[in-house]
Amino acid sequence: MNLSIILVNVLAFFYELSLGNSLQDFIYHYGIVPARYFNVQISHYFSLVNQIPPLFASMFLHGGWLHLIGNMWTLYIFGDNVEGHLGHFRYLMFYLLCGLMAALIHLFTNLHSQMPTIGASGAIAGIMGAYFLLYPNARIVTLVFIFFFITMIEIPAYVFLGFWFFIQFFNGAFSVLSGANRFGGIAWWAHIGGFGGGILLVKTVFSSPRLPKKRSRRSWFN
Repeated sequence: MNLSIILVNVLAFFYELSLGNSLQDFIYHYGIVPARYFNVQISHYFSLVNQIPPLFASMFLHGGWLHLIGNMWTLYIFGDNVEGHLGHFRYLMFYLLCGLMAALIHLFTNLHSQMPTIGASGAIAGIMGAYFLLYPNARIVTLVFIFFFITMIEIPAYVFLGFWFFIQFFNGAFSVLSGANRFGGIAWWAHIGGFGGGILLVKTVFSSPRLPKKRSRRSWFN
């Protein structure tokens, strides 16, 4: 299922590339635009049937090659073990719910933004949150840049993912204080919401494992 999700994301991106001059209209239609939900002058043009699809479609769209590759690489690294714990169908439901929770957090932290937000990073953050809870001591091989030197070190997953979450929270808080979130950019709070949502779902709805846990060596380039 993890590979299937990656494939769907890749195919969706190639479809985006095929749209040419129609791409911008497509992104505004299927991306998450908070003002479309909370601005009365805009929202009355959309029915409930129109408002629901972007909450799911947006998590399969990407804004460029680096955006796609970065997200799919992260999903490939962390997704299979979480799928092994949950089982195939429950993993798909988990992925979609994490993406939905991330989308809702983004909406409520950017009420008046008219910028469309796309990307799988909110759903993937949920996968990372689940990995943080399920496999905290798994070793992650990380490429680290120290001034002019490059080295590879192994660190526990809880250290790597905990530091990642801290960066998201710091940037999210800064974006609110500075007002930068009004002008688009990275959806920090979607990442935070997805990560927290993944932990919450694993502890509640998806608390019982389908298969025995697996631990494996992971690679990450930072």
